Amino acid sequence: MPDNRALALLGFAAKAGRLSFGMDASLKAIRKRKSFLILAAGDVSEKSQKEIAFFAKKGSVSFVLLERLDIKTVSDAVGRRCGILSVNDSGFADAFLKAYVEGGNACDE
Repeated sequence: MPDNRALALLGFAAKAGRLSFGMDASLKAIRKRKSFLILAAGDVSEKSQKEIAFFAKKGSVSFVLLERLDIKTVSDAVGRRCGILSVNDSGFADAFLKAYVEGGNACDE
């Protein structure tokens, strides 16, 4: 299942120290131009989704709403509770997009 491959990639990125966890850390990564991809779990509040999507767009960073993945699933994959993530490595960002989009789950903005 593509979701499993995508979640495994997030786990590898977390272990490699290539993720920023949560809204504040993700916004900081966007501001510092370290972010290549912003992810939000499907059950993150609509207000948070809109806010992070706005700043991602403003910083020319791709944003993906993980519609079928909830905060618990994402948190379990990365080993830390969070619903919003910044992927701070172009290789992991590209690999995640390829794995996730192949499943037809992406909601790009």
